[in-house]
Amino acid sequence: MRYKINDQLRIRRFTPEDVEAVHAYASQPIVSQFQSWGPNTETDTKQFLHDALESELETPRRRYVFAVTFPSDVVIGAGELVITDVENKIAEIGYVLSPDEWGNGYATSIASFLLQFGFEKLELHRITATCDPRNVASERVLQKVGMTKEGQLRETVYLEDHWRDSLIYGMLDWEWQVDHEEDN
Repeated sequence: MRYKINDQLRIRRFTPEDVEAVHAYASQPIVSQFQSWGPNTETDTKQFLHDALESELETPRRRYVFAVTFPSDVVIGAGELVITDVENKIAEIGYVLSPDEWGNGYATSIASFLLQFGFEKLELHRITATCDPRNVASERVLQKVGMTKEGQLRETVYLEDHWRDSLIYGMLDWEWQVDHEEDN
């Protein structure tokens, strides 16, 4: 499964051979500063890839983890969609990029792809995303892709020695369709 997001980016499944490329960004403290994971050890990165590949075998499948690459197939990040409620067709998206690629609009492209994949391929009803209130860049991505800020959840993620809040953004299938009618 390979997708072309735009002229600069591609999406494909991860392979075990991607461990070095993933570890190159996932081991950097700046990448995980707002996350409950990381910075990754090599073991953490191998476990992430193992779990991503194992999720492809689940029935029904609830987790979709994609490698984000340049056309040359160099891995620069990941996008993930996790179905959190099968019955009600709800999922959550997330994305991560090498800091070398921040500020190029790639996270927005990844988030947009994940929304399209969830609404059009998986026929989901609702997709959410959360971010640390201090992560202004990630919040801006969620706004750019048309997600609605629904609120702030208090003390949802534990980071080393303190709790952090999470902003929650959401989009409904009909909102996606309205926003993309002119594309069809």
